[in-house]
Amino acid sequence: MDRSIYIDGTYLDKNPAWHAEDSAWKARQILRMLQRNGISPKTICEVGCGAGGVLRELQEGMDPSCEFHGYEISPQAFRLCEGKGNERLHFHLQDFLQEEGPPFDLLLLIDVIEHLEEYPTFLKKVKPRSRYKGLHIPLDLSVQSVLRPGRLAYLRDRMGHIHYFTKETALHSLEDSGYRILDHFLTGVALENPNKTLKTHVANVPRRAVSLVHKDLAARLFGGFSLMVLAI
Repeated sequence: MDRSIYIDGTYLDKNPAWHAEDSAWKARQILRMLQRNGISPKTICEVGCGAGGVLRELQEGMDPSCEFHGYEISPQAFRLCEGKGNERLHFHLQDFLQEEGPPFDLLLLIDVIEHLEEYPTFLKKVKPRSRYKGLHIPLDLSVQSVLRPGRLAYLRDRMGHIHYFTKETALHSLEDSGYRILDHFLTGVALENPNKTLKTHVANVPRRAVSLVHKDLAARLFGGFSLMVLAI
């Protein structure tokens, strides 16, 4: 996947809101992760911050002394960040790997690594840049996604996903890149996110029934889940 699609407007054409409608839900998952582990960062950086909504939502729910930085390579996404910044929330139209500075308390990669051609190399390069890392990774590989013609192709064409994970392959990928996993849990994006299509509502009937008994099994069978990870 050529990263130029995020720069020349191709990705924006297919995703005009840059998934801003999911920002509040994603921020709640991050806050849940921090609360579960008793972590109160004073500096937070999100790489691939998109329209900036996740950081803005986090700022609303965290200590007002916390400072936030969002990095984005897409000029279209960066323009969507306009109006969200303030004295403690800063957005940068810049490749994070080209930036130097002191490490952050928390580095966020929220729905990012599935877009990156060389994600293991990227993970290794950003590792020293923060004490904690918070990642949200869609679990695109499921029985349903393999059996449904065109599902993974849709994720590639419309969403820009070029890597497809299960819970196990996502965790192993992080460990292989030198990360130590401190905590992880499934997030039910299809079940919990209020911005659902009619098709998702229908698919949620068996997904919800199985998840009440065994959430991991529901993810493996039906998809519709992501993985929230805290690592160092």
